[in-house]
Amino acid sequence: MNYLRQLPFFLALTLLVACQQSPTSSSENCAYLNFQTPGDYQAGGVQMLEIDGGYRVWTKRFGNNPRIKVLLLHGGPAMTHEYMECFQSFFPQANIEFYEYDQLGSYYSDQPTDTALWTIERFVEEVEQVRKVLNLTPDNFYLLGNSWGGLLGMEYALKYQDNMKGLIICNMTADFGKYETYNAQLRSQLPAALLDSLKYYEDREDFFNPAYEAMVVESYYKKHICRMDEFPEPVNRTFKHVNPDVYVYMQGPSEFVPGGILKGWSVWDRLPELKVPTLTVGAEYDTMNPAEMKEMSELVQKGRYLHCPKGSHLAMWDDQEAFMTGVIQFIKDVDSGAFQ
Repeated sequence: MNYLRQLPFFLALTLLVACQQSPTSSSENCAYLNFQTPGDYQAGGVQMLEIDGGYRVWTKRFGNNPRIKVLLLHGGPAMTHEYMECFQSFFPQANIEFYEYDQLGSYYSDQPTDTALWTIERFVEEVEQVRKVLNLTPDNFYLLGNSWGGLLGMEYALKYQDNMKGLIICNMTADFGKYETYNAQLRSQLPAALLDSLKYYEDREDFFNPAYEAMVVESYYKKHICRMDEFPEPVNRTFKHVNPDVYVYMQGPSEFVPGGILKGWSVWDRLPELKVPTLTVGAEYDTMNPAEMKEMSELVQKGRYLHCPKGSHLAMWDDQEAFMTGVIQFIKDVDSGAFQ
């Protein structure tokens, strides 16, 4: 007997018995835990999906809910899913099936070096390929993107919104120029001596000097990226695993020096084309102007705005209660038909 092929059956049977024996288990929770990955063995929900005729990208599934399936798009470009692991502490309790995913070029996926791959248009098609392989449909597919992932989510929805049930844009404006302007405004509030020190390294294009990186983290990241004295371990793992070649090519060498191929990008005037229910998430201390996030929610056809009063760019960490409560409520409202 091929015992590996029988493993999904034994797992399901074990789960069924455990649910029947537990007085606190609900049938909904048991169904949520009853999921397998395709193939001859189980891998904790991890699948390497083939895209673009040969490259592979990493995904991991959590849970089972045929009505609600959320695909998470990380920032960067070329950060990783790791800083989004905090969703594991909230979505299962809400019976939300979700997928962590490393985009092509990111640490757990293939990392080709061809710069022709690093375009918004190709990433949009990558998301569409992932959606198809994971069998996410217009009846259950929600796309949640943070930062660059929010940008990618907007671009995807503008082309493929008929394949979606909901869009969640977290901490990302619809115009790169507005992002540059707001960042410059935040930077101008730093002490003059610190600005001089930053400029010293920037004039020499010495962006990866440890002294420069330390100043950026202490003076800016801890105020506007993640407002925590010590960054959470998954956030540090993401920073450790970033692919700098892709990041610099697309975004630029630093938050203070944006200017890769994304420079000049804007879909601001196209937001009224979005008819899919859309949540925009802004935060008081974000690198993106929260007022713009609110305005975006008013420009789309079916929008809602969520403000995180204690949060920054990673409000999913430094204002978790507001962020997770609001995001989950949006998904539940769309699912139930109560979304207004």
